[in-house]
Order: sequence, then C-alpha cells, then structure tokens
Amino acid sequence: MLTIKRVPTLVSNYQEDVPEGGNVVGCGRKCHGKCCMPVSRLPLYAFKNDDNEPIQNDIHTLPEEECQMSFLNNLMLGLWEERMSQGLFRYDVTACETKVIPGRYGFIAQLNEGHHLKKRPIEFHIDKVLQPFDGNKFNFTKVGQEEVLFRFELSTDHQSHYFSGMGVDAGISPSIVAINVSPIEYGHVLLIPRVLDCLPQKIDHDSFTIALLFARELADLFFRVGYNSLGAFATINHLHFQAYYLAVPFPAEKAPMRKILAGKELGGAGVIVSKLLNYPVRGFAFEGGKGSTLRNLSDAVVNSCISLQNKNIPFNILIAQCGKKIFLFPQCYVEKQALGVVDHELLDTQVNPAVWEISGHMVLKRTKDYNDASEEYAWKLLSEVSLSEERFEEVKGYISEAANLQETEEDKSINPEKEIPDSPGPRVASHMPQDCLV
Repeated sequence: MLTIKRVPTLVSNYQEDVPEGGNVVGCGRKCHGKCCMPVSRLPLYAFKNDDNEPIQNDIHTLPEEECQMSFLNNLMLGLWEERMSQGLFRYDVTACETKVIPGRYGFIAQLNEGHHLKKRPIEFHIDKVLQPFDGNKFNFTKVGQEEVLFRFELSTDHQSHYFSGMGVDAGISPSIVAINVSPIEYGHVLLIPRVLDCLPQKIDHDSFTIALLFARELADLFFRVGYNSLGAFATINHLHFQAYYLAVPFPAEKAPMRKILAGKELGGAGVIVSKLLNYPVRGFAFEGGKGSTLRNLSDAVVNSCISLQNKNIPFNILIAQCGKKIFLFPQCYVEKQALGVVDHELLDTQVNPAVWEISGHMVLKRTKDYNDASEEYAWKLLSEVSLSEERFEEVKGYISEAANLQETEEDKSINPEKEIPDSPGPRVASHMPQDCLV
C-alpha cells in the first residue's frame, strides 16, 4: 500500500508588508458593513491574460522552462506555510494520514477528523442551486486579513508581476486568494473573485475565467482547482473556488474517455467534450481542440453550467492539467438522501461527496472507515452520486444546446473495460511526494 508523504517547500520567507489596523474598504453598496473587510494594503499578484491564444493541448511537449515550479506556485505555498507556522489553521493537515487504496483505480483515502469536527455548518437550503447572497450568514468578507495571502488581478501590460504591498482603492472589489482554515490537503486555498461584490455561489463567465487563469499561472499538474455548486456540497453561499496540491493523479484524470460532442463550425471553435467511461460517476470532460483558445473552453463550460444552474441541477467542477481539461460532474446525492434511498452504511460515514471525493480523493472522518477503505467502498459511495444513464443523456442535450456543440460519432476503438493506465509522470517540480431515478 502506497502512503503519500508531504515535503514542505523550500521557500517560505515572503513578506506581505501589511500594516496593522487596515482601513475598511467599502463595497460601494449600502450594506452597513456586511460586505466590507479590512483590505487597505495587500500583496498583489498581477497575472497576464492571454485567454485568446490557442491552447497547447499536449502537456508533455511544454518547453522545459514552463515545467519548472512557477513563481506563483512557490509564492503561494511559501505564504501558506507562513500561515501554518502562525497557527492560523484549525488543525495540522500535514499530520493527516493519506494512502492510495490498492486496486485498479488508485483511489486516495485521507483520515481527516478535524475537517469534519471543525468545518462550518451549511447555512442555506440544500435543494436549490441558485440562492441569493445573505450578508447575515458567514461569508468571506468576514475572514481575518491575516488569512488573505494576496490579491489576484489582471495585469495591465500582458506580463505577470508580484508586488509585496499594494494599496486597495476605495470602491474596488479585489479578487483574493486566502487560506482554507479547515484544509483538506497541503496548500489548500480559496480563490474568491471580487470578494466585496458579495456574489452568491454560482458560475459566471468572468469569475470562471479567473479560475482557469489561476490554474494556468500555477503551472503544476498536481495543483487542481475545484468548485462545488449549492446542492453539491458547497458549504458557503459566497462565490469561491478551491485549490490544493496532491502529488498523485486523481482516478478521474486516469479514466478512459470517449468523445461525444464537438464545436460546431462557427460556434464551438474546436471545443471537445468527452464522457468518462467505466468510472463510478458519469461525467463530462471539456478540452480545447485544434485552434481553440482558453476563452472558447471557458465559454463552453460556463454556458453549460449556467444551463444546469437554471435547471436546478447540482454539479461539481475539477479544473485539471493547468486549466487545459475541465471535468463537469452533475450529481444527485442530496436528492437521493431526501428520497431516503442512500445506503445507511454510507450515510453513517458522514462523507459528503463533493468535487474532491468525486475526483477520487476520499476525505474520511472516522479511523474505522480509513482502516477499512477499499476500492469497493469508494465505488459504492460514488455510484450513489451519479445520474442514471437516461438522466445523463438528458443533461448532455442541455450542454450541447447551451455550449453550441454537436454530437460526434463515437470512437469504437476505445474499450471502457481496459485497464486504467498509470498517468505518465509530468515534468513538473514536485515539492511533496446507484443511479438517480429522478
């Protein structure tokens, strides 16, 4: 059995130069302080925006200099470790036991009792994907400034820059990167677009593009970005993405796929959508085809998500391969819980199958479940999340229409029963080793 070991980064001496007692910056609305936080000075990472350049699909042909640890990657982990040394986390996630479960898929199991005991409770209806922001509930304007690592904003000269201390103009709503004080893994952070605008947890074009550019700037195949909609185990109704580092391939990333949709001649601009084969959760994988850009890819995913949101279909998103591949998993676990059709043994584990679990990283709350973790258990849990084949085909139709895609002839040469291959080792610097009936 393979046990995953974490090795801290070498760089952890970045200084923020943030004065004490920063002024409150208003959001420009009459919120009486509910949508305000002290952000008078914050470090700034200004990223270049080249979302209209063609996507380089073959991640193994990147130039050597692009395969080294990116500055943003090193910076963020260094700042994250500083916060850990300052005792800002609710528990030490680096002490959590983690292992790869023996079997064909290589599901990852982690024993994380603190995440269960100290995580914030859900404060909204779990049966509605779209709900208005409520400033009386916990939201990210209420986090301490010491939890914020830096702003993540668009550069003005098409180059990336870092400034250790920058003033935030009144009326500006910055996008920020903050620590997750109840982390799942090493380097676990939150990307919160336009934090002071108090946006509810729903996908929109601008914010999702920021998330893709964040994944691109991190430039590490082991750093994934995730998103949970309401009804798919998001716990806070304030727009945010998550990201963390884990130096093994996720099972979802290794699953065989078959192309099912592709861009129309004028509209889709080469975007390709595949379905996962022989994986416990039915899901879609979006990639940029020939001549497509990050903007084309982003628009296809966002238009699909907006359609699901409007139809009240919960979903999870995994942004992988530095933003070049996006997995979209519509799910129905909460619905099945309400119908009383989920196995009580699974409910007793209190595992909420959100984006990380669906992707194959099982965050377990009890020692017994961790010791007994098996591929059979992982498959059984995730199968409860999946839509039925009929419902999945219906959702495929929604996506096809929303993203202006058309069906393709299925590649019969792909055998879904074949052994799932190990992913080839990416050349990146490593800093740590039942269907729903409704």
